[in-house]
Amino acid sequence: MSKPKRERALSDQEAIAQGTMIRTSPRKLNVVAGLIRGLPAGKAVAQLTFSRRRVAGEVRKVLEAAIANAENNHALDVDRLVVTEASVGKALVMKRFHARARGRASSIQKPFSNLRIVVRQQEEAA
Repeated sequence: MSKPKRERALSDQEAIAQGTMIRTSPRKLNVVAGLIRGLPAGKAVAQLTFSRRRVAGEVRKVLEAAIANAENNHALDVDRLVVTEASVGKALVMKRFHARARGRASSIQKPFSNLRIVVRQQEEAA
């Protein structure tokens, strides 16, 4: 006996992709995610391609995965996709130490982040 199938959290016009354990702080990742919120998918990919931020490449991979999910799994039109949500969350924090003067140590924190991108097919403008 198996569990009943879980209802889909998104509408039929939406697709999602998630990036986990991205090696940057959530604060820095949220700056890059803010660049693409509300943009059409094609413009968002172009924006991330030419961004000088290091983490923009990782965000672009997740966005392209969301676009591919929309096209292949949900049969949505790629040309009408818009980034409706780009949310950032915390993941684990690696803790390291750095030797300091007089036998002391100070901690170094290396944070990881999670990224969730939702794309929605926009209705035809009449």
